Amino acid sequence: MCNLVQKYNVAGPRYTSYPTVPYWDITEFSGKKWKDSVVKSFEESKEEGISLYLHLPFCESMCTFCGCHKRITKRHDVELPYVKALLKEWHLYLELLPERPLLKELHIGGGTPTFFSPQNLEMLLRGIFRKARVATDAEMSFEGHPNNTSTAHLQLLYGLGFKRVSYGVQDYNLKVQQAIHRVQPFENVKQVTEQARAVGYTSVGHDIIYGLPFQTLEDVKNTITKTSELRPDRIAFYSYAHVPWLKGNGQRGFKDSDLPSAALKQSQYALGKKMLTDMGYVDIGMDHFALATDALTAAAANGKLHRNFMGYTPSKTQLMIGLGASSISDSWYGFAQNVKNIEEYQDLVANNVIPVFRGHILNNEDILIRKHILNLMCRFKTAWNTEDHGVLPLQEIQERLQELAKDDLVLVDDKGITVTEKGKPFIRNISMALDLKLQRKKPDTQLFSMTV
Repeated sequence: MCNLVQKYNVAGPRYTSYPTVPYWDITEFSGKKWKDSVVKSFEESKEEGISLYLHLPFCESMCTFCGCHKRITKRHDVELPYVKALLKEWHLYLELLPERPLLKELHIGGGTPTFFSPQNLEMLLRGIFRKARVATDAEMSFEGHPNNTSTAHLQLLYGLGFKRVSYGVQDYNLKVQQAIHRVQPFENVKQVTEQARAVGYTSVGHDIIYGLPFQTLEDVKNTITKTSELRPDRIAFYSYAHVPWLKGNGQRGFKDSDLPSAALKQSQYALGKKMLTDMGYVDIGMDHFALATDALTAAAANGKLHRNFMGYTPSKTQLMIGLGASSISDSWYGFAQNVKNIEEYQDLVANNVIPVFRGHILNNEDILIRKHILNLMCRFKTAWNTEDHGVLPLQEIQERLQELAKDDLVLVDDKGITVTEKGKPFIRNISMALDLKLQRKKPDTQLFSMTV
């Protein structure tokens, strides 16, 4: 396995979209094309419902492992103007749609969503719900910070229909926590986990990261051992994505030499995966584990697991609208990202402009490749269809997969691709073989984090 790690430890996407953001054709994108794709998608899938992602970008301190777009501030007077801007952007999208949408899925991320007061979160969500039909089985979740998620937050959101919360744990070693500027004792995580369950949340998730600065194999073991005491319903166990060249992400607080080697990271992953599966967690897909009782496990078993910019979800909606600065929306036929600067975002929506600044409209080839990568990411297999022939260079793709097949990572034939158990940790590399945008134009500089 060590030789495979060395061989396949290259920079590669996490494939929350295809094409990936660096390969979007922004020259052919326009606001009108984006709006048209939203309406088309809504009309095709209105009975299925839509998903909403709300990006709340404020944090009181900078976590140096984080690659998200955020604003560091202790001023809470920023909350209300931002809530009003989100509701105005929602109104602008509603004006495009021919009828009131069915809200199937909603996720609040950040930043730190629990930076916002329960009162302002209530104003935001009631404003969203007022203009939508909320599905009886709507999947609603939020990211909670163990240090500032209060019982009031949990009760308010539960009362509005939220049944799932995820907490960022990362690692319990104090030296690691200090390096990533995220000090939170186990007792804090224990308290908010137990509070969520006492309130009634049916799915509590923990995020654990390996490959962090100064992190040892023993640290990973200790973190997962402590996690076993709380037995969260879902665990995201993923590799730290070191991308310090991205502006404003705060990942320059430590040196590259402080990070574990690729071989150590692979050992951390292997140990963590074994511990989690021994504890009864099911390996759902890339980086994700869940108990047999969780909806994510059921979705994986019945072939309904989906992946988008919110990560893995137990159900699919064709249309996902992202509200807030830097949010990304997905109409299936196109992607669009909002401006990242908060003041610019608020000014645009105040002037009745949907605040996208870049995007990509998918062509037929893009859509076909997207389906296959999505199948690999969610089901570890994909089959060629009649529509692929004549559009996709299947022989070229199969030839590119041969080296992976020799290493027993995939099974490839004229019918399709199946990822082996040995190949699951290399799913990003396998997907890269299908990524025609990437293969046709290899980047001159590093665009993505390392796959291992």
